[in-house]
Amino acid sequence: MRFSQSMSRWTALAVTLLSYVNFVNAHTVIVYPGYRGNNLHTNGTVEESNGLGSATINGSTIYPYGMEWMYPCGGMPTSTNRTKWPVNGGAISVQPGWFQGHATAFFYFNLGLGAVPPNMSNPMLSPIEIIGPSAEPYPGTFCLPQVPLPAGLTVKVGDLATIQVIETAKHGAALYNCVDIEFAEPEDCVEVTTENCFNSSDIAFADIYEINITTSNSSASAGISPGFAPISFVTFFTMILSGLVF
Repeated sequence: MRFSQSMSRWTALAVTLLSYVNFVNAHTVIVYPGYRGNNLHTNGTVEESNGLGSATINGSTIYPYGMEWMYPCGGMPTSTNRTKWPVNGGAISVQPGWFQGHATAFFYFNLGLGAVPPNMSNPMLSPIEIIGPSAEPYPGTFCLPQVPLPAGLTVKVGDLATIQVIETAKHGAALYNCVDIEFAEPEDCVEVTTENCFNSSDIAFADIYEINITTSNSSASAGISPGFAPISFVTFFTMILSGLVF
């Protein structure tokens, strides 16, 4: 994996995306390897949709809550313009803070197989939790430089799939975004650089905990134990040493 020192393209992307903030309730953006298309879009009213997430009014679709709340890919159809992604897994970079209420958020990374996946039920990683600087919209990026394929899954060069990224808000609702990919040899994929894969210093990772409840003799006892860590400390320190966190 090679890293360029220039930040020009990242700066241009950030400026472009910031232009949406004053006009829509923007949400999550997949910086690398990309995403299906611009779904930073909210229109219509909940009265017009009768409380539904989307509705067709006079031949046009409205999304009163925002497109990204729509399962499975934020209201976007399958793209014919696919991104090549390494056949053995690769980087995923996300901007999480384009909406209020994401001071903390859980992220899920799933894979759907085929040109038009029937489902997105193949987890690539255990869920991770991020901690942002504010409950208000904030800039910043996190990047996972080597996201593996789902356990037990084997693919070959030329196979088609879709990566689904889910961000859960503090009230439990989920934002959806996808990128349609074609598996390829690493050298045939877009280069991973410090422009498209880095970790902002004001976004941190946290452990996710699970509560185990056991019942005995009509009494219940609960214990809290660490569940799956979002990124192992070994991996995280490796990212630091590699210059991915700065």
